[in-house]
Amino acid sequence: MILRGTVRADRPLVVLAVEEEALHLPSELPVLLTGMGKVNAASAVAAVLAAGPRPLLVLNLGTAGALRPGWTGIHEIATVLQHDLDTALLRTLTGQTYGAPLTLAVAGAVLATGDTFVADDDARERLAQRADLVDMEGYAVAWAASQAGVPCRLVKQVSDEAGEGAARTWRESVDACARDLADWAGHHLG
Repeated sequence: MILRGTVRADRPLVVLAVEEEALHLPSELPVLLTGMGKVNAASAVAAVLAAGPRPLLVLNLGTAGALRPGWTGIHEIATVLQHDLDTALLRTLTGQTYGAPLTLAVAGAVLATGDTFVADDDARERLAQRADLVDMEGYAVAWAASQAGVPCRLVKQVSDEAGEGAARTWRESVDACARDLADWAGHHLG
């Protein structure tokens, strides 16, 4: 976990997984780099929010794989779910709901979060039945923010098609994605 800048109650906290995604962000923004995966993301966000002050908003920017043909560009997330947690089975076993989908906005894409970099055509097809995009941190960031009572937005730039060759495509496109995300932040965060 790396926190750059100072968290303030009148500014958003920008959360990304890795430095490659944050390279071109305006220097005046407080930026939290969590590391990849749900555990890193949830624990980093929770630690920063617990230490205070709490930011105006937690804004998770990052890259995501497209689960459907033709999906490109930047998408705000309306709903985020965990694709690697069997919520229905856990409810059957315990009577409790763990990891239910989170609604963040009225309109936008559905994001599936899991601790797997999806680079397999079969996995992509299965996930496309439930979501538009896939990442490794979004749900965890949104969950940690909601537990702290801090509003959260997820904004994802498509970096690859979440199938064969996705890892190579991500490496080739991450800098352009980081520039697009920085442009988006510059236009939407003043």
